[in-house]
Amino acid sequence: MCALALTLAVPLRTYVSQRSEAEQLAREREQLETEIAALEEMKAHIEDPAWIRAQARERLRFVMPGDIPYMVQLPGDVPPELEEEEPESPTTGAWYSDLWRSVAEPPPEPETEPLPQPMPVAPPEPGDIPG
Repeated sequence: MCALALTLAVPLRTYVSQRSEAEQLAREREQLETEIAALEEMKAHIEDPAWIRAQARERLRFVMPGDIPYMVQLPGDVPPELEEEEPESPTTGAWYSDLWRSVAEPPPEPETEPLPQPMPVAPPEPGDIPG
């Protein structure tokens, strides 16, 4: 009985492993087919002259002859201003004097914005049960 079980165990294990590998390959194939379909759709967009014109207007800010270009800047669209660098303190000429000044004088503290006050929370009603 043991010999029969051992004889059947190896082919059964091989069958199960090949079956799981075939299922994994089928899932990969479906994923690749959907990816191919998306790429073919993108290729169709790229070949469309109207889409190319729209992308040139949007990305490169091209303007067709006769159009009047204008640009609206919203408050969030402005790039942050470059931080102003601190002017270096004047040197006395001796390196040890500059070193002593850098150790003896505390560095300037950066300006911080005040934190907003937390909103008041109403006390719970007597009948309310949290949870």
